[in-house]
Parts: sequence; structure tokens; C-alpha cells
Amino acid sequence: MLTLVPKEIELYAVDHTSRLPANLEELTSITYDTMDVPQMLSGPIEGTMLQFLIRAIGATRVIDVGTFTGFSAQMMAAALPDNGTVVTCENDFKHAEMAREYFNKSPHKHKIDLRMGQALNTLNSLTGTYDLIFIDAEKTEYIGYYENSLELLSEKGFIVVDNVLWGGRVLNPRSASDRAIAAFNNYVQQDSRVRQVLLPIRDGVMLIQKA
Repeated sequence: MLTLVPKEIELYAVDHTSRLPANLEELTSITYDTMDVPQMLSGPIEGTMLQFLIRAIGATRVIDVGTFTGFSAQMMAAALPDNGTVVTCENDFKHAEMAREYFNKSPHKHKIDLRMGQALNTLNSLTGTYDLIFIDAEKTEYIGYYENSLELLSEKGFIVVDNVLWGGRVLNPRSASDRAIAAFNNYVQQDSRVRQVLLPIRDGVMLIQKA
């Protein structure tokens, strides 16, 4: 994970961001205690940013491409109206098991629809439009996720893409994942259908809207 600010500044920012509910504090702790790559959890700053976007555009239908232990799905569900829905995509049963456990502790569990299987297949199965789509899954599939998401995106909506700085490795890509993220960033930058901004938040977050 790329550290863009000193640890003390990151902690200060977290301390001055709206507090997490108790079940998400617990989920964060157990994710870091039990998962091999706990940094995949989006965290309070990015999760709260997603909530601001959802509320700002009055979103009611959301897609979460990459559930992991369910933190981002819960954060987004909390910002939706009572009739809102988060479709969250996961293909790892261990991750899904923990996510379901903590969904069941949330007062917003009725808004969360966990779909197992490859995210591209889930995206291909969806109909209608969605107001916010958060992409944070297999990095080599980012362009595919993006193209499917663009077809599902409402006119007022946002696509939000995580890890677009990829630990700084986009500057000198070597691995397949490095090259995939760099290629994705270039692909979106050259796409006249959209406008985008790449924000140096955590490991890089790109916000995308239809042009």
C-alpha cells in the first residue's frame, strides 16, 4: 500500500473523520487480525467519501465490485435510503463468510445483495442503471469491469476505482497487475465518453462520470 502522507497525518485524518459504528470497528479489527491482505479493506476515509458521493447524488442503486470482508458494502448501504440496494460481488468463500457474518450485525443488511462468482459475470447479469459503482477487485480485469460498469451507469452516476496508483508501481510497471493498472489509467484518460479525476487518496482513487 502506497503511503502518501506520514502515518501521523493519516491517523489525524481518520480521527477527524466521522466515527465508524461499532460493528465496522470490530470488522476492521478482525480483518487485520485474520486476513492475509487486510489492507484490501477500504477504510474509514475512503468509505466515508463513498457515503458523501452517494448522498450528494441521491443514489439508490449501487454496485460494489469486490466485497472482501464487506466493509465498503456496509459503508455504502448505510448512506442509501431504506429502499436502496448494494449489489456486492465476491468469488472467495472465506471472504464472503466473514462479510455475511458482519452484514447480519448491520441495521442495513436488508439493503445488501451479495452475489457469488466472477464479478464480470455478475455485472453482465445486471439490468437497469446504477448510480454508483465501486471497483476494487482483480486488477487485471479493471478495463472489463469499467466497460461493463459504464453500460450500467446512470447519467448522474459515478464510477469509483480503487488502487489506481498501485503502490506507485504505475510509474514503472513490471508485473501483470502493475501493467494492468497503468493500462487502465491510460484507457480511461483517453476515453472521450467520460471525464475523470485521479485523487491521491490512500492507494489512489479515480472518480469517473459520463461526459
